[in-house]
Amino acid sequence: MTIHNIESLEAFKETIAKNEVVIVDAFATWCGPCKAIAPTLAKWAESPEFKDKVHFAKFDVDAVPALAQELGIRAMPTFIFFKDGEKVDNFAGANPPALLKLLNKHSGIASE
Repeated sequence: MTIHNIESLEAFKETIAKNEVVIVDAFATWCGPCKAIAPTLAKWAESPEFKDKVHFAKFDVDAVPALAQELGIRAMPTFIFFKDGEKVDNFAGANPPALLKLLNKHSGIASE
């Protein structure tokens, strides 16, 4: 499993409809913090504790402005969690410990 690239508003809607738990990374190619956290997110997408429980997706806010507007993105990176097609959480910033806590929460892994 990898991080799936979303290239349209329709693809986003299909992604959250087809997958029980989805984390969406709203990023920009020019964003330093986005580049800094990307390898950590990629590592989590491959890790056994999340691999089959969370669908990792991302989109470039400049390439898919309609989706950025639909989701109300105001800062990058912004991570939005969806469960059964509904938005359940969001987090802005490149803060791996805080993001990991939310990943654990929404994948069903109890956090300390």
